[in-house]
Amino acid sequence: MYGTIAKLKAKPGAVDELRKMTDGRKIPGYIASYAYQSDDNPNELWLVAIFKDKETYVANADSPEQDQYYQMMRQKLSADPEWHDGEIVFADNAT
Repeated sequence: MYGTIAKLKAKPGAVDELRKMTDGRKIPGYIASYAYQSDDNPNELWLVAIFKDKETYVANADSPEQDQYYQMMRQKLSADPEWHDGEIVFADNAT
């Protein structure tokens, strides 16, 4: 699996708008995403996006549809996101 962790700084009042933007997107190779809201700063989010592999992640990142989505998301942020891409080397879950 492959993905990214991103630090997002939402504009005040934009967190709910960002949440609504993720509903119903169909992306090849996409597995899941999670957004954590900071206890210290409710406008600071940490986003984790998980893809089947690096190839599907890169294909999505390079797609015009993802660029359009990013441009809409960026309007709701006070700064550019900090992206940290990489291979997922281990995972654990309760199931």
